[in-house]
Amino acid sequence: MSLDPLIIKIAKLQNPTVLGLDPKLEYVPEFIRRKAYDKHGFTLKGAAKAVLEYNKGLINALADTVPAIKPQSAYYELLGYHGVKVLARTIEYAHKAGMYVVLDGKRNDIGTTMEAYAAAYLGGVKVGDEFIQPFGCDAMTINGYLGADGIDPVLKECKQRGKGAFVLAKTSNPSSGELQDKTIDGLAVYERMVAMCEARGAEIGGEFGFGGLGAVVGATYPEQLAELRAKYKSVFFLVPGYGAQGGKASDVAKAFDENGLGAIVNSSRAIMTAYQKEKCDERDFAGAAKREAVKMRDAIMNEIGVIKIK
Repeated sequence: MSLDPLIIKIAKLQNPTVLGLDPKLEYVPEFIRRKAYDKHGFTLKGAAKAVLEYNKGLINALADTVPAIKPQSAYYELLGYHGVKVLARTIEYAHKAGMYVVLDGKRNDIGTTMEAYAAAYLGGVKVGDEFIQPFGCDAMTINGYLGADGIDPVLKECKQRGKGAFVLAKTSNPSSGELQDKTIDGLAVYERMVAMCEARGAEIGGEFGFGGLGAVVGATYPEQLAELRAKYKSVFFLVPGYGAQGGKASDVAKAFDENGLGAIVNSSRAIMTAYQKEKCDERDFAGAAKREAVKMRDAIMNEIGVIKIK
């Protein structure tokens, strides 16, 4: 199955975007925070309850428009065990709404430790006679810079469970070039990583010509996006850096092929805090988020045309 379920959702909604669900507390409307704090006090539990209500509101508003969410685990871990519970409940809620879930944890380790990460987020654990999925995500982000030893345990879980993964390659941050742009025998490190994704992802190839291991390539580097798309046609890209980080629709368009396939573009802050930008009633935070998400979709679709799957 690889990344096919994601591609199908993208084509169905004609929208190659993903909501980065990275809930800083200052993003959560005051009326939601006040309600949670009145009941639970100024505690991590109160903060977590506020985040969950906020997440549900965003998912309710966007599920018929945006195919996927990408919760960043750090923002949930920040709230301790209450936050990790909210992460699990957010994933469950998004699935019930029909959304694809990419866990953004950028996990990086080897051997049995990486197997544990893969099982936690993509697979499950045997408890007595019961097989239990702790999180049940559809895909996860991983840091492959320990080499194949850090990728293969995830690939194994993907094969068994019909899941996918995205490996960091050319990230959107300004200092990424300090290491990722260095060359080895004339080839940039980030390109070597994409080549590894292509080779190993082919082991779980999908119906639409893309392997099961995607690559993270930032919108802030459109030239590299274009070069990689032309050379590595079977690698599906997760593209961060749109909007708040400076990436534009014309930049991310370079990640797509002639069928409008090949990438999903992330936006977090711009959608989550659209109500602040609009200066509308904070109780319309979900409506503002949907308006911003539609604006993003339309801008990208105007560049790439209709998304077609065979």
